[in-house]
Amino acid sequence: MTDLRRLLRGIEVFEGDLPSFDPRETPDEPVALFTSWLLDAVRAGVREPHAMTLSTADAAGDPSARVLILKDAGPDGWQFASDAGSPKGRELAGRPYAALTFYWSPLARQVRIRGPVAAADPELSAADFRARGAGARAEALLARQSRPLADPAERDAAVAGSLARIEADPGLVAPGWTLYAVRPRTVEFWQGDASRRHTRLVYEAAPPGWTKHLLWP
Repeated sequence: MTDLRRLLRGIEVFEGDLPSFDPRETPDEPVALFTSWLLDAVRAGVREPHAMTLSTADAAGDPSARVLILKDAGPDGWQFASDAGSPKGRELAGRPYAALTFYWSPLARQVRIRGPVAAADPELSAADFRARGAGARAEALLARQSRPLADPAERDAAVAGSLARIEADPGLVAPGWTLYAVRPRTVEFWQGDASRRHTRLVYEAAPPGWTKHLLWP
């Protein structure tokens, strides 16, 4: 056994007092339960509880994953934003499906969301862009995400130029900035348990409503 493997096997999981979860006392639709769990994470002091892993795939089916911030969740889906010309934007243009994963470690809770992705109306995307901080807008205006960078000084100079543009025109919006929404077909709630009696509850879209059932852990 390697030292790393020994280290990993020795790390304890599901420690502390974990919340209870009774699937029989859950709402008929997943957004309400998700909101309740998110608020529980906020109250528990979980750092960046709105951070999530967005998973996409390219035309060949090769997956990519990265961490983004949730913008909203409601009847229209779970929202996030990015430049349409970024790698994730290009993947979504060719294969408009995605998965979202939230994990709140202190609560041993995970939420998994899967479904098609739709872009919001341009005015909603523009409003989302204008609501971002100046630094975030300046970076997005460059539309260079994931391109090779020769020198950090080049980045700093480019961002400074973007900030000057924003100061001159506060309403400036990056042309490719897009607000996306995952419109889930399934939403799974996973509650960990120290004795490994984990609970998995999945909601499945069945328009005009939802069905829900348990899964084996």
